[in-house]
Amino acid sequence: MGKPTGFLEYKRETAKVEAPKDRIKHFNEFRTPLKKEEQQKQGARCMECGVPFCQAGTMIAGMASGCPLHNLVPELNDLVYHGNWEQAYTRLTKTHCFPEFTCRVCPALCEAACTCNLDSQPVSTKENERAIIETAYANGWVTPRIPKVRTGKKVAVVGSGPSGLATAMQLNRRGHQVTVFERKDRIGGLLRYGIPNMKLDKSVIDRRIKLMEEEGVVFKTGVDVGKDITAKELQKEFDRIVLCCGASNPRDIKVPGREANNIFFAVDYLSSITKSLLDSNFKDKNFVSAKGKHVVVIGGGDTGNDCVGTAIRLGAKSVTQLEMMPKAPDERTEMNPWPEWPRICKTDYGQEEAIAVFGHDPRIYQTTVTEFIKDDKGNVQKAKLVKLEPKKDEKTGRMNMVPVEGSETIIEAQLVLIAAGFLGSQKYVTDAFKVDLTPRTNVATKPDQYETSVPGVFTAGDMHRGQSLVVWAIREGRKAAEAVDASLMGYSNL
Repeated sequence: MGKPTGFLEYKRETAKVEAPKDRIKHFNEFRTPLKKEEQQKQGARCMECGVPFCQAGTMIAGMASGCPLHNLVPELNDLVYHGNWEQAYTRLTKTHCFPEFTCRVCPALCEAACTCNLDSQPVSTKENERAIIETAYANGWVTPRIPKVRTGKKVAVVGSGPSGLATAMQLNRRGHQVTVFERKDRIGGLLRYGIPNMKLDKSVIDRRIKLMEEEGVVFKTGVDVGKDITAKELQKEFDRIVLCCGASNPRDIKVPGREANNIFFAVDYLSSITKSLLDSNFKDKNFVSAKGKHVVVIGGGDTGNDCVGTAIRLGAKSVTQLEMMPKAPDERTEMNPWPEWPRICKTDYGQEEAIAVFGHDPRIYQTTVTEFIKDDKGNVQKAKLVKLEPKKDEKTGRMNMVPVEGSETIIEAQLVLIAAGFLGSQKYVTDAFKVDLTPRTNVATKPDQYETSVPGVFTAGDMHRGQSLVVWAIREGRKAAEAVDASLMGYSNL
């Protein structure tokens, strides 16, 4: 698709990014998209490759290759190249509920699987997607799609993250009456409070929520299902229930001194920052301050990176990010060929900012905490670290990271943020609905199905598949909506 020789004629270009030392002065998005003409050239780079792994969304070597939503990427790139923006929007939204979210926060599985990776750089599909949806909003093409006929069926969606919103959108457009319950004060789940504003400006969420309200979706905030309202009450009032509560149990670090003050889970830290920003632009002081503190972030993933960038914006004196695993290679190895997901080292925006401000990469690999040291007031002051090395367990054959004897060091730590991932769904919700769980405490269903062990109760998103990406959550929501619709109507045309 695109221009047959485009990948030979044009180099990959992406949005202009504000310099790290400038963008840390604010919490706004810091990427300036290309001009339309330049973006169209990026669409021209799409090859007529014959086997477009970019849209496959399949699992290869245990990792996703291509878009889980099966967006028809070559078609979209071709439409961008020819400047058919409205048709591109129509094509994109046949498979995608919220391109305005993924074009900002998705790691671009489509680009990792692009055939151009074999000899060059991938097509900038993620930014082409952003250009499509933002052009659509600017031209008034994104309008409420109000169902012409209502089915009379009522569905409750518990949780308003990407899976809950996708489920609600699809079922409402089918004609069912959908009510979304959210325990926080604002809609969005981790889109709202787990992703910093500089990655996803919250006005982008508000814009979509307003459209969904106009389409007929009812949102109820400040309602904690399982506490404020019982499962039985929901089951009595609604024909079907979809649990989309996320994998909300953060993994803890259980070492001596863990009870010290100023040790927070990353999601709680990021939530406090975003809420204060939205409520008062930080004037209320109701957030975890990093100003003048030596900050230690435990965890090397996206959430850990978000903590690094946020702490720097709040005036941290230093930031150290601990990663248990060895540093990934800078380029693909022979054991990690295309179109597998590239297991390579990625330096994200937060680490870039730390390098600019402090002069070095904040990440320390193969290292973990063995003890937190507190002062006489109970506040954490230092962290004792130990180096790790891979060692094979002779009984199981598995490789484990084990401490290196004599490698202990102590560093300053006045604020510790635990970004070690999540373990599964929260017990009070699953207990309320009496649904079966997997060994990892995700809500159990039959393979590739979405109805739980309790008839009429469905699940989707991280609560179903475990901690994952926004794009996977949207796919889960769409698939769960199909299952709910089929159970209500005997068939589904979603």
